[in-house]
Amino acid sequence: VNTPRQKVSLQKLDNYSPSAVSVALEELLAPFGGMSAFVQPGQKVLLKPNLLAGKTPEKAVTTHPELVRAVIVAVQKAGGDVSVGDSPGIGNPRQVAKKCGILDVIEDTGARFAPFEESIRARPQGGTYQELEIARDILDADLIINLPKLKTHQMMGLTCAVKNMFGAVVGMRKPRLHLQAGSDKAFFALMLLELAEHIKPALNIVDAVVGMEGDGPGSGDPVQIGTLLAGVDVLAVDTVATELVGFAPEQVWTQDIARKTGREFCRLEEINLLGDDLDNLRPGRFIPTKSTDVNFGLPGFLKKPLKNSLTARPVPDMARCQTCGLCVKHCPPEAMAIRGQKLIINYQQCIRCFCCQELCPHGALLTRQGLLLRLTDFLRKTTK
Repeated sequence: VNTPRQKVSLQKLDNYSPSAVSVALEELLAPFGGMSAFVQPGQKVLLKPNLLAGKTPEKAVTTHPELVRAVIVAVQKAGGDVSVGDSPGIGNPRQVAKKCGILDVIEDTGARFAPFEESIRARPQGGTYQELEIARDILDADLIINLPKLKTHQMMGLTCAVKNMFGAVVGMRKPRLHLQAGSDKAFFALMLLELAEHIKPALNIVDAVVGMEGDGPGSGDPVQIGTLLAGVDVLAVDTVATELVGFAPEQVWTQDIARKTGREFCRLEEINLLGDDLDNLRPGRFIPTKSTDVNFGLPGFLKKPLKNSLTARPVPDMARCQTCGLCVKHCPPEAMAIRGQKLIINYQQCIRCFCCQELCPHGALLTRQGLLLRLTDFLRKTTK
């Protein structure tokens, strides 16, 4: 049976001036029939931006407040009752929203802030994790609009529409899920897919005007991409985003696992591209994170003794480290400690989830590749 191709719209947008964002958003959604095709008058609509940490908008860590503003206004015009929320990696949600400029936008527009404080147990289909705890604000909404930032991700390769839904898991429950997955990235990627499919946002609008390359999602470098993307299906949107920045599917764990598990819309030929031409929107450069695994399927009994050679690991940059202890507090396997004003990592316990790097406010955790991984990367580059 031929499945109808999934629509994904692309729209060029060079900057975040309010008028430019508003016009671009309208053109982006026009192929779907505009915002009113998704939002009915009186519906409770939750916007789910990326609020990873309390960083200013120009750092490109969080969804830009002007895009959030434009989406709030469009939903309100369609008659929706808007709330905006996420569960940050670190920090008080309201303070994080304030620092990244989103709280001011919420207050300016008369929308409500959803703090994601209370969670409800849910059982996503597939059962990779028997049970997940999801923010009540997500489950109480009539529909969800997902507003991810397009960034590299040290663990998953890329974070976009699928990974952004992980913010529906409240606070310290996230490290527990990392701990359950351990160093099995395929297992974690499958959980992310099942979670996004369970929540099933009605619309995904990606902030790829300025994205993040390198050591994302928290310590990378802002990079001009100049694009908005939109679509109904999370995986279809991520497929186009992956293609936009020039990544192969196997560089993005959720894309790779989606293909291996036979999911729809993880191939470009399954997608109907609308709006501006994809080839004209590709950025001049987009630097990936360092590879963190050698993927040649060694048997389990060899993987453990060769762990440091086969994988990358986080390494403290003591010139930047402020020994604030945030990484120690949030490390899922409790593999980190501060001793004598020095950050110590127990690599036998470390599961290579890179939560420490993701959440470090000082960019003080670097990625060091093991010998076999460095050699594999070198050979891959020289044989291209």
